[in-house]
Amino acid sequence: MIITERFTLDENFKKRLRQKSVDFGFKGFGEAVYYRTYSRKRADGSQERWADTVIRVVEGILSIRKQHYLDQGLAWSDTGWRPFAQAMAESCFSMHWLPPGRGLWIMGTDYIYERGSAALYNCGAVDTSDLVCAADWGMDMLMSGVGIGFNTAWRGEAFIPDKSAPKTYVIEDSKEGWVKSVRLMLESYCKNRPFYRYDYSKIRPAGSPIRGFGGTASGPEPLMRLHERLEKILDDYCHKKIDVTRCTVDVFNAIGVCVVAGNVRRSAEIALGYADDETFLHLKDYERFPDRKDIGWISNNSVVLRKHEDFEKLPDLAPLIRKNGEPGILNLVNVQKYGRFGKEIPDRAWLTNPCGEIALESYELCNLSEIFPTRCPTSDAYDKAVEYATFYAVTVSLLPTHRSETNAVVARNRRTGVSISGIADWIESIGVARVTRILRDSYKRVRRINEKLAKESGIPVSLKVTAIKPSGTISLLAGVSPGMHYPVSRYAIRRLRSGNSSKLTRFLIDAGVPHSADIYSENTTIFEFPVKYDNPRSQSDVSAWEQFALLAMLQREWSDNMVSCTIGFDKKREGGQIEHMLAMFAPVIKSASMLPREKGVYEQMPIEPITKKEYEKRVEKMPKIEWSHFAGSDGAGEGFCSILACNV
Repeated sequence: MIITERFTLDENFKKRLRQKSVDFGFKGFGEAVYYRTYSRKRADGSQERWADTVIRVVEGILSIRKQHYLDQGLAWSDTGWRPFAQAMAESCFSMHWLPPGRGLWIMGTDYIYERGSAALYNCGAVDTSDLVCAADWGMDMLMSGVGIGFNTAWRGEAFIPDKSAPKTYVIEDSKEGWVKSVRLMLESYCKNRPFYRYDYSKIRPAGSPIRGFGGTASGPEPLMRLHERLEKILDDYCHKKIDVTRCTVDVFNAIGVCVVAGNVRRSAEIALGYADDETFLHLKDYERFPDRKDIGWISNNSVVLRKHEDFEKLPDLAPLIRKNGEPGILNLVNVQKYGRFGKEIPDRAWLTNPCGEIALESYELCNLSEIFPTRCPTSDAYDKAVEYATFYAVTVSLLPTHRSETNAVVARNRRTGVSISGIADWIESIGVARVTRILRDSYKRVRRINEKLAKESGIPVSLKVTAIKPSGTISLLAGVSPGMHYPVSRYAIRRLRSGNSSKLTRFLIDAGVPHSADIYSENTTIFEFPVKYDNPRSQSDVSAWEQFALLAMLQREWSDNMVSCTIGFDKKREGGQIEHMLAMFAPVIKSASMLPREKGVYEQMPIEPITKKEYEKRVEKMPKIEWSHFAGSDGAGEGFCSILACNV
């Protein structure tokens, strides 16, 4: 047990909070997302309601800080901290700010108290120079729910193992057992160690509950498939059928697909390569590499611009981006020199997380939090939200993970990513000039709070403190546009996917929510909710040039880490201008990805634009869902990130 001390809110306060009504976003859709994804079973077997989740989160984050203070011999008083904790809980309850999805789901649980902070982190990255150590760490973190980035630094030393008399490894029914099995296989090829075959008999069958971390087990099949894939990938490499770049990326992509199939809530990857690496540039071309189609989707792929000469290759990237949106770009020159653009903060980072909002060193993790300005009724409420979001993010770094190499770099950098969401709504509400001024002042506030907390707790000031994350399900809870992005449409159908074995599926069917069988995934039901964004403009009204300008403003005024964005462009009208956009904006930003906007409508789109009339018709027919009757669920989130959306 790492956290033995506990902070608890006053019982009368908790009672009052539970009696308050909550304003979820999008007239019911946000609430459905909450119950599907973040509401857990309580110790007494009852279902968490929103107030219970907020209480668990606030008591959890204060318990981490309390443990740190007492361990360091610093003064602590539960009574003294309670007014702050209560105000923090009320602000969180009203969704003026929120922890990341990781925090909403697992903060304040015994899993964190016993095993450390890894599962609380959104972002991680690893250098692949040592492929075995990198894959071991990467799979471990993916199975903890952390999205990871990796590069193609492995030099390719490998051996054909002797398979004539393999040893047997009986895989333990645990995260550690799965990871060790992969390490043993990679060591047989990369370290010239004995070759193993595997005994899967101890792995619990599909559908069994996963104690501690939550969810249900997949059975051994995803791991068996991973072992088969890795053996083929490494055999192909040793027999020179694929090159070192492809081998490296395939190993990590295969691991990522296994983790998703293994029913561990969220997994996401980004592969980082170079502009002169032809293999890397075309890894998503499934006509050239058809056998990658089953695993290539798990990672976004981005090109690292390491030196000024690399920028001369941007014209070569434009046709690839115009085709399918990849690769993205990572401007390492700016990452390592600047915080907010123009403000120098030297940084050793050379990697990034999957959604591109945090630059990282190898084995480093970063935790995020999120502020929703359009949910804050007053400037004071907004300022308080900035304070609480900063407090949450920096406090997570006080709790060590289970990996010593990670603890060393986290303790040195204390990197956080205090983010803002609903930016497009905010701009349309008060204007970009005013938003710019508020962001500039708010950044200074985050810095002051961070420095104060660091001094109080005896740790270094965070190297970097702010970011813009893409915001997946969290922005849906609050009912705002995600991150810096404009909504797809002011009026839309939002579709929620839920496994047929989930208690939520039967509950929503019985409630009368419009639904249909998922035509793309077996044993899955899709539910339809009408939503309305409080924004007069949608993505089709905002040019790629304007999106780039907004990205540059946020990199200049707010984010000293990076800004996660996917610049949508009209292939016919703007596709020919991509080279000019990159030439103009790549030198002044840190990261970006682009994606051609889809034309037309396909069946069961996650978001489908509709007219105001259709929206009103659907709202009128939507049933009232009695969530007080819902019980027996421990949450089950989306499975991965894509270039278009991130749910980590």
